[in-house]
Amino acid sequence: MVTSKREQYDDVTTRLLAWYGRARRDLPWRRTRDPYRIWLAEVMLQQTRVDTVVPYYERFVAAFPTIEALAAADVDDVLALWVGLGYYRRARHFHAAAQQVVADHGGVVPHEPKAMLALPGVGRYTAGAVLSIAYGLPMPIVDGNVERVLCRLFALRGNPKKGAARKRLWALAESLVPEEGAGDFNQAMMDFGATVCTPKSPGCGACPLAALCEARRSGRQLELPAMPKRKAVPHYDVGVGIVWRRGKVLITKRPADAMLGGLWEFPGGKREDGESLAETVRREVKEELGLDVAVGELVGVCKHAYSHFRVTLHAYACRSARGRPRPTAADAYRWVRVGELGSYAFPAGSVKIIRALADSVVTR
Repeated sequence: MVTSKREQYDDVTTRLLAWYGRARRDLPWRRTRDPYRIWLAEVMLQQTRVDTVVPYYERFVAAFPTIEALAAADVDDVLALWVGLGYYRRARHFHAAAQQVVADHGGVVPHEPKAMLALPGVGRYTAGAVLSIAYGLPMPIVDGNVERVLCRLFALRGNPKKGAARKRLWALAESLVPEEGAGDFNQAMMDFGATVCTPKSPGCGACPLAALCEARRSGRQLELPAMPKRKAVPHYDVGVGIVWRRGKVLITKRPADAMLGGLWEFPGGKREDGESLAETVRREVKEELGLDVAVGELVGVCKHAYSHFRVTLHAYACRSARGRPRPTAADAYRWVRVGELGSYAFPAGSVKIIRALADSVVTR
């Protein structure tokens, strides 16, 4: 029997909602209708696994239980709670958006798409997720999980991240989302992609959409989505200077518009061709701060992976000549004692160095 597109879409929606009623995951942000907390969860979940997000979410809402509390907080305190979660621009945008909500909307998260999309860091996905889950608006979402489900279900060709394929995905998501229960449906799509229609080993045998899935019918479920081959991830050796003076070490604050913006770090940078790591440290400290340093012993080595590259950090103890630092690529600098470093927000790689520093037997 031939069915219409509308009937097909309604069948998908009905089956997914029934599945979600049985299999929904119990997550802390699903125990509330507070749009602020739902929004926080959606921001944290971008490019981050659920099991990683849960403890960060719980610590964050304990520190900033309301959007007013977040708006009144210092951005350094916000970043400190984000350390290790990555993609720190999300935290800065969320903090700025909270301030805008308090200033322009009386502390009430907007329930109109145009107003929501006008907030810092809010795009089509975030607006759709928050407004559908918190307010019940029939707005679609497309994240990595939804993308994979739709590409398989409808056997979509082309790179789902770009061009016509991307537009087709959003059009399908909009056609599927129901007028009633939009929030549950969107969460069902995300849960379904995360637990059943997984990237490498989809659970087709237990799939409630198996009879409707065009990719399964043609045996192409492992071929879709048609993602381009990933490029090799580059690796960099980085020399880091633990610059001592009068029992304190020198730290600098990254510019707000830079990668890891707003976080504190030790001066240093990538090793250039033909350069020893000690030479890297000496050159970088001079270029960044105008200080001449004597590079001493190795304090620690640690590896860290970012989204598009990997680094090995080599931290060296240094002694600084007299003179005031003149930062050329930092918003601020401070001399602090090792025991005070925990009060500053550092990226995860630098946190590893701090641990090595604390364990070091080097005396100053």
